[in-house]
Amino acid sequence: MLSIKKLKLAALLLSIFSIFAACSEEKSDGKKQRDIHSTNGTEELIYATAKDINDMNPHLYTGSMPAQGMLYESLVENTEDGIEPLLAESWDISKDGKVYTFHLRKDVTFHDGEPFNAEAVKKNIEAVQNNAEKHAWIKLSTKIESVNVMDEYTVELVLSQAYYPTLIELSMTRPYVFISPKDFQNGETKDGVNGFHGTGPYTLTEHKTDEYARFTANESYWGGSPKIREIIAKVLPAGETTFLALQKGEVNFVFTDDRGADSLDPEAMKQLVDSGDYQLLRSKPMNTKMIVANSNRAGRPVSERAVREAIWHSIDKQTITEEILNGTETVADTLFSPNVPYADIRLKKRRYNLDKAKQLLEEAGWTQKSSHEVRSKDGSKLSMKFYYDSNSPAQKKQAEFIQASLREVGIQLKIIGEESSSIANRRATGKYDLLFNQTWGLAYDPQSTIAAFTSESSYLHAIRGMEKANELYEKTEQVMGSTEEKARKSLYTEVLNRVHEEAVFIPLSNGRVTVIAPKNLKGISFKQTQYELPFEQMYFQ
Repeated sequence: MLSIKKLKLAALLLSIFSIFAACSEEKSDGKKQRDIHSTNGTEELIYATAKDINDMNPHLYTGSMPAQGMLYESLVENTEDGIEPLLAESWDISKDGKVYTFHLRKDVTFHDGEPFNAEAVKKNIEAVQNNAEKHAWIKLSTKIESVNVMDEYTVELVLSQAYYPTLIELSMTRPYVFISPKDFQNGETKDGVNGFHGTGPYTLTEHKTDEYARFTANESYWGGSPKIREIIAKVLPAGETTFLALQKGEVNFVFTDDRGADSLDPEAMKQLVDSGDYQLLRSKPMNTKMIVANSNRAGRPVSERAVREAIWHSIDKQTITEEILNGTETVADTLFSPNVPYADIRLKKRRYNLDKAKQLLEEAGWTQKSSHEVRSKDGSKLSMKFYYDSNSPAQKKQAEFIQASLREVGIQLKIIGEESSSIANRRATGKYDLLFNQTWGLAYDPQSTIAAFTSESSYLHAIRGMEKANELYEKTEQVMGSTEEKARKSLYTEVLNRVHEEAVFIPLSNGRVTVIAPKNLKGISFKQTQYELPFEQMYFQ
């Protein structure tokens, strides 16, 4: 294993050296550098993104979530201190937990001048509900019975049964956010919209597909117009291209995107910080990066629990976090880190142990004649396909490292890089053996990831092939409707124990949101979610 690690690290250092050498050469040539420093406190912020912002309809799922977070807002906001008011100033909850009454702000308008009121809330929530199949992953969508306008600024949400994550799910980046009723098509949003007018601190003023999108400060924003007047999302390939663009000043901001991918290698980040022009900030642990194994892949090795456990034991996570990720993330042993609500429970640890992996495979009938060949059983090779995000340099390096690691125990892994949208489609259709993914993250979890166990667009295929999967589905339903804290804790413990035992989610590391920004950019902070940044709080000094 030592030789493999040395080989991978040598290749990594060679790649980084060539990038830095090219950058140093360009700077020494005296080519024009863009000044990214502030002179009047109103400069534009230009961030690099590996993908276009796509369709910004907040009631669908193809749009960039950080971008949508600038345009649209929810009734409430999830913070470190709990649920706080946003578009709703206050709310009341009935004793049986089925009726939520929201008292709305009276000083809010949409970007197109339309008033934000109870009628707009009703239209938006009903538009989401009229596309039920698309939103099946979010359990609140299955609980809403009606939305009633009580007066101009009071709206009532009636549920079919008590659902404890209601306010949490209403605070998410999508789908329960609000777009101007004038943007609706035939009274709906499920088949597209005519514009992207929200109530947020920025408006979308220009968009050239696969090139850039321009967001301009909302002068009428109820929370006060942002100090940074323009934010531009510039589409650039991750890695060397983004690194060079930062050095030249063509972009001046990068951050971990809504897929959990960084545009830069850790060494490139360090080079930028060492230059003195940039600062690096990291959030608290937000999520768990993991390999999702398709237990429902009938006839394929991945459908066997012993194979999944062997993969788990074959991965040296310490090397991944310390040497490939340069200590930017920490080793994950479970689906959720202990700081996630209800996840601080005792689960058996599967340590990095190649001998244990080999033993599991032998006992399951996967044999090999020599240590250099791929194992086989009943004439079939122990071979699987592993999909990673082609726009993530970090995922690519990890995939290569894991491929080499599994070869040590006789498993052939074919690694394939694809666009994130393609991987999401594979996850939804079940056309995969293994793929990179991450949990929904802090504040969304455990409820959102657990709810996704039964969603065809998420983890249904990962779970479906498990022993007694139907019992697990029943437990997930029970925990969401629980009204007693003790019962809820017990149910979560059962659910998390089952998926851990079956090894359908192989945890790798606990991720954080990373920001590289100009040294003089102030007001940078993080939300209680990995999908948005509070751009409206930032300013140049």
